[in-house]
Amino acid sequence: MINVRRAADRGTANFGWLDSRHTFSFGEYHDPRQMGFGPLRVINEDRVSPGQGFGTHGHADMEIISYVLEGALEHKDSIGTGSVIRPGDVQVMSAGTGIRHSEFNHSKTEPVHFLQIWVVPDRKGIAPRYEQKNFADADKRGRLRLVGSPDGRDGSVVIHQDVELLASVLDAGERVTRALPSGRKAWVQVVHGAVAINGHDLDAGDGAAVEGEPAIDLTAKVDSEILLFDLP
Repeated sequence: MINVRRAADRGTANFGWLDSRHTFSFGEYHDPRQMGFGPLRVINEDRVSPGQGFGTHGHADMEIISYVLEGALEHKDSIGTGSVIRPGDVQVMSAGTGIRHSEFNHSKTEPVHFLQIWVVPDRKGIAPRYEQKNFADADKRGRLRLVGSPDGRDGSVVIHQDVELLASVLDAGERVTRALPSGRKAWVQVVHGAVAINGHDLDAGDGAAVEGEPAIDLTAKVDSEILLFDLP
């Protein structure tokens, strides 16, 4: 079974400096039918104006992942991390027992466009931590590249949950597949372009919940980039 979540049906928030699209309920947007998918709780597609951003605020007991599509995102937190996240980077912050951080557009002239993803951890009270790694397009091209996992294998960042996050950059006509064992489900998010997934057409910003399928078959209709969450 595949349930498509269209980009145009997402929740919205626009504060002038921030234009955000919410796949699942978030902030003032609440839909009891869209409260997440398994441990995947948030996928926000954010566009932040030059020089603007989220001031210092707190989180606890959440795995928070940033995936920049365009521009550069500046991060600072209460455990001493200061970094700039750019396209190709995968950043994860384990909020755990509590962390405070800020996120700003690093540029004074260009907008930043990124996905903010929250995953509920497999346990509470984790020590706060930060990790960031770069995965070049060449490493993701024509295949599903593991970029996040519970054990950090293959150079992926560590996510404290039974979740595998895979990224793929596909040329038009390229195809990738992912087996989905019994008891597993998946979420596919189209970052750029347009793809067909098991006969369903998805465009940029669309997502799809996949359950009860033996495999996921993805074919790019145009040059595309996708994220795939393999979930319990």
